[in-house]
Amino acid sequence: MRKLRLEEIPRAAPDQVETGPRHPISVVVDNVRSIYNVGSIFRTSDAALVEHVHLTGYTGTPEHRGLRKTALGAEKTVPWSHHADPADAIAHLRATGHTIAALEITDDPVSPSAVPAEAFPLGLIVGNEVDGVRSALVQQADLALELPQFGVKHSLNVAVAYGIAIYDLVRRYRAVMDTTTHSLPPAPRSVPD
Repeated sequence: MRKLRLEEIPRAAPDQVETGPRHPISVVVDNVRSIYNVGSIFRTSDAALVEHVHLTGYTGTPEHRGLRKTALGAEKTVPWSHHADPADAIAHLRATGHTIAALEITDDPVSPSAVPAEAFPLGLIVGNEVDGVRSALVQQADLALELPQFGVKHSLNVAVAYGIAIYDLVRRYRAVMDTTTHSLPPAPRSVPD
């Protein structure tokens, strides 16, 4: 085994990413105050090939230098929009057939790896670093996704939680969809589970 050199790492061409299929998962990033968390969410969204990032409330946008520093160009490859009110983003997602899921601890959680096939396309809401997803937005969700935590703390950093959840959701989507009848983004080099 050896570490691959940068030029050996398989990558999609920018035009393939721009015009090709994406995983049918969008994210609503609501009132995330750290621009570095938002930049990290963009970078993870590019890696997971999500369809859209909806920035809402006071969440910073790619015009901010700190976001660009953390995103490392992902802000140019991931479609995004800004909505002052997250309800507008959620209404758009519902109108386009998305199931709405909040990444939050609730009394009725579902593991991201157990999301039913019919839940895709999916809109995932992530919230503020301290307060999480606003209760009013949890009320609008069809599902609450929860990550298991085995230690003393009851929460993770929003960008870390998003990364874990989005990869579980992408794996789930790819597992439940028949590649002969659905257009899936190309799989990267196979990595064993």
